[in-house]
Amino acid sequence: MRRRALILTLASPLASPFVAKAQQRQGPPHEWVFGSWTGGLYPPNDWESLACFGSPTVIFTRDVVMRVTALDTAYRQRTIETVALQPNGLEFRFTPVPPMQGPLGPRMLPEIGFGCGGNPNVLRVERRGADEIAFPDCNEFPSPLRRCTKG
Repeated sequence: MRRRALILTLASPLASPFVAKAQQRQGPPHEWVFGSWTGGLYPPNDWESLACFGSPTVIFTRDVVMRVTALDTAYRQRTIETVALQPNGLEFRFTPVPPMQGPLGPRMLPEIGFGCGGNPNVLRVERRGADEIAFPDCNEFPSPLRRCTKG
């Protein structure tokens, strides 16, 4: 029995560097924003029921940000190129989308961005609380967004 205790005692220090490394691993910088959010287009009001998950306004995943528009229920999907931490949130840079060729020449697809400033490939997310965010200076999302939670 002493031998077993001795073996366990010797094995424990050998395993501890691996355990410490596993505990230090972190997810992507935008992991805290993953999930479904409601509001943005209008003040959020139904974030505590399962109905929120049926029609969220914005969905964040590891590689993609999806959003609805005021006039269309189909989600616009943007592929994330990079995410940078900001003092009070995040800055997303999306993979550029080539302009569409139309009868009057090349033009950007409508609702390709979030209505933020002049660059449709950038989205700044301001963290206002544990379950509240905002898209500053985005005319298509004038209201804050709330995370959908189970009621």
